[in-house]
Amino acid sequence: MNAAIELEVFRHLLVSIAEEMGIVLRRTAFSPNIKERRDYSCAVYDALGQTVAMGDHMPVHLGAMPLSVAAAIEDCRPGPGDVVIVNDPFRGGTHLPDITAVAGVFPAKSSKPAFYVASRAHHSDVGGISPGSMPMAREIYQEGIRIPPIALIRAGQIDQALLNLILSNVRTPVERRGDIVAQCKSLDRGAARLKEIVAKYGLPRVQRNMAGLQDYSESRMRAALARLPRGTFRFEDSLDNDGIGTSRLFIRVAITLSSGQATVDFTGTDPQAEGPVNANYAVSVSAAMYVFRCLIDGDVPCNAGLLRPIRFIVPDGTLVSAREPAAMAAGNVETSQRITDTLLGALAQALPGRIPAASSGTMNNLSFGGVDPRTRRPFAYYETIAGGMGAGPAHGGLSATHTHMTNSWNTPVEAFEHQYPMRVTRYKVRRGSGGEGARKGGDGIVRELEFLAPAEVNLLSDRRGQGPYGLAGGRPGAPGRNLRNGRPIAAKLRFQASPGDRLRIESPGGGGHGLI
Repeated sequence: MNAAIELEVFRHLLVSIAEEMGIVLRRTAFSPNIKERRDYSCAVYDALGQTVAMGDHMPVHLGAMPLSVAAAIEDCRPGPGDVVIVNDPFRGGTHLPDITAVAGVFPAKSSKPAFYVASRAHHSDVGGISPGSMPMAREIYQEGIRIPPIALIRAGQIDQALLNLILSNVRTPVERRGDIVAQCKSLDRGAARLKEIVAKYGLPRVQRNMAGLQDYSESRMRAALARLPRGTFRFEDSLDNDGIGTSRLFIRVAITLSSGQATVDFTGTDPQAEGPVNANYAVSVSAAMYVFRCLIDGDVPCNAGLLRPIRFIVPDGTLVSAREPAAMAAGNVETSQRITDTLLGALAQALPGRIPAASSGTMNNLSFGGVDPRTRRPFAYYETIAGGMGAGPAHGGLSATHTHMTNSWNTPVEAFEHQYPMRVTRYKVRRGSGGEGARKGGDGIVRELEFLAPAEVNLLSDRRGQGPYGLAGGRPGAPGRNLRNGRPIAAKLRFQASPGDRLRIESPGGGGHGLI
């Protein structure tokens, strides 16, 4: 077989494995957050834990997962039949609701892992001070149970005591158990498929093509960077606040482009915050991987090779690389979006004809929980709400869509109202919220919910003080708004809802591009 053709065949083989892992996870999971919203990611790694292939899942998960895989290998050295789990943001995780499961793959006669497979899923509750585990916390200990890399399954046997410990610290243990088991089953499927291709093609051939795919992606990235103008390009953007009291938290970046390489330097970014908007190194690298991948024309395998030409300077103790015991719940969802906006803003100076205006820049995180009067059992729910996409140099922005670091769906109204004591009273496009320009930004969403039972509610949203920026003379998108019973409320807050209360979220529109 021609080498180039063979490489393409293996590319699709490996991506199909990651995609199939995702299908198994979605179809066997218990929670609407995974079954309906598809808030999960799956990927395949080589013997060193370097990414080989990933599913078309969540960018913020996928770029950060290699650090979870590395932590699992370093701490636990998984053997045949082992599954290691981790959610600790200071040991390779992102925020506590994202639990990552990692397993080694041992083809026939192999005494060491030839590959690794991993799945990450956002769990609707992992304990902590608030249902949904996305609270207005000041330290990570308030956000939920913190799991360092630890073997949940050893030689095919689940550690029931460990699982019981985890389930004893969450509000919805049946749902959590179902989702964790679903993650483990997705790893079984990935391992089985990898063993099949090894049986068909032989281990050396599979490993050679894995390395070839990484090298190919590296060469494509170097070629894309070599075509960019040389120089250092700077930009800053900010979060509205940290929800606790600090306002206008700035992320600053300098991107230096030279000879097919790039340096991404976050020096000057504000110190880590008291509130839960802190991100870690993994999240910052994940955002950069997404942004630089977008610079490559056409399709390219998403793997570890993409990052080889890029050097990172991410100072510890800052908003983009926080130290323990910083609260982290919103770093993975809100700060990741602002990091993306900041990187794109810097690159727009180098490539004014290619970079779009800012998209909504927030995942509009809503979590709530209580006791369902219909079943007398606790419930916990989490969702993100879409917004407007920024307009590009040649096109307007899409409306009512998830952008950049998120790639989730919405929970269908029928499933939502069946599962929870809630009613959706309004769900529509927020007309006129996109920024004006020669190309108009996409419009956001209006989502209004009525509570049918008492519930504790947490909102973590942003772009309420200022809208997403426009480019090349385009106007910013409209800032978002949150309202409770018709009255404006803060972007980040915790409150107790009563039956009959209505929560309305109006998400930001995307920025416009070009002078009218």
